[in-house]
Amino acid sequence: MTFLFYGTIFLFLLICGILSLVILLQESKSMGLGASFGGDSGDSLFGTSTADVLKKFTGYLAVIFMIICIVLSIWSTGTIKPNMSLPTSIEQTAGQ
Repeated sequence: MTFLFYGTIFLFLLICGILSLVILLQESKSMGLGASFGGDSGDSLFGTSTADVLKKFTGYLAVIFMIICIVLSIWSTGTIKPNMSLPTSIEQTAGQ
């Protein structure tokens, strides 16, 4: 069970990194990171329809990111077991 939990955390971090790179590769008003690869000519970095593909890919990654984020938050709160016993100093003062 812990292997699956840590595997999901690794997948979450991998998606975070990929999502960051995809967002940086998208064109902005100043051409974004794509200008670093010679994107000054007005063409996209990987072709003409790259902007649409990157927008869709970013959307899918964002949905996967949110789902994994919710799953990990529910999963991690379920693994924490609260300590319901009182500390010994409080027990001693209550008994007197």
